[in-house]
Amino acid sequence: MQTLFIIVQIIVIAAAIGFGFHFSRKRIDHYFSSRPHLKFRYQLLQIGGILLAVLLIILFVPFSDTLRGQLLSLYGLIISATIALSSTTLVGNIMAGFMLKAIGSCRPGNYITVGDFFGRISEMDMLHTEIQTEERDLTTLPNLYLVTHPVRVMRQSGTLLSVDVSLGYDVSRHKIEELLVQAALDTGLETPYVQIQQLGDFSVSYRVSGLLKDINNLIDKRRDLRARAMDALHQAGIEIVSPNFMNTRALTKNQTFIAKDVKKPVVATTSTDSMVFDKAEKAESVSNLKEKLAEIETRLSNSDAKKAKPSSEQGQIAASDEKENLRAQAEKLSELIARREAKLSKD
Repeated sequence: MQTLFIIVQIIVIAAAIGFGFHFSRKRIDHYFSSRPHLKFRYQLLQIGGILLAVLLIILFVPFSDTLRGQLLSLYGLIISATIALSSTTLVGNIMAGFMLKAIGSCRPGNYITVGDFFGRISEMDMLHTEIQTEERDLTTLPNLYLVTHPVRVMRQSGTLLSVDVSLGYDVSRHKIEELLVQAALDTGLETPYVQIQQLGDFSVSYRVSGLLKDINNLIDKRRDLRARAMDALHQAGIEIVSPNFMNTRALTKNQTFIAKDVKKPVVATTSTDSMVFDKAEKAESVSNLKEKLAEIETRLSNSDAKKAKPSSEQGQIAASDEKENLRAQAEKLSELIARREAKLSKD
């Protein structure tokens, strides 16, 4: 009879905890369904809820004091061991996700270089970061990889775009620098300059660089800079070959290696970057919308404070109108974010 009573107690307690967990999860799902920008917080609450449910079962199920103490010790040991081994486990990526979130050095839409990978961030989650490469493919990197490797993030205010070229000593560097700077200006780069990288045995290595402010056209402008630099040198009669090229191939006197149909570079009518980094651009748009929604929610909280302590009757009316307006904006933004995130998940 006593055993049956204990079994009934276990069933009742487990059902109560399960019902409470289910009810709480439905409320949390409903809350976060209109706040897609808080996805990271939602995942944290899920993990915390599971850990809490396990702890409640240990505390309230009618075990003996000795068994309960052993279970609590085992529970604490498992948590401690999991954290201790986090450098190579799932929890390691979660902790790395915390670190990336806290630092805030990169976000969806950013161009990043980490290890041998280069691309634009298309998704950042608790466990992984997804980047879209120049081949338009999606590469998933564990957060732990980003934390344990240097990450270079391209600044939104602009980046330096460069091209290297090796030319012979028989050509005046002043003429080369003038041509390369003009090619950079024609590309649309700001404040271009030329560096002499190396004085080799057979050639001089030059690098022309300029500031590209619209980084969303990185691929197009990089290609454009290379094409314009080559065309500028060829139009001036300058070969882009080093003198030792003559040692491996017989040439006639005054023979040059310049394409005969040198023309101005054709400007593409469509952006290559928009095609290559389409998902990353959408993710950047969603990220911007989430920031705007967070700002509106902050203003909404402030409007509640104003409404609670109005300076006058007119102030209370103004605060009410402002609150309704902000609430409508927040709802529209939430719906827009949800639709765009649904599209992103299908890509």
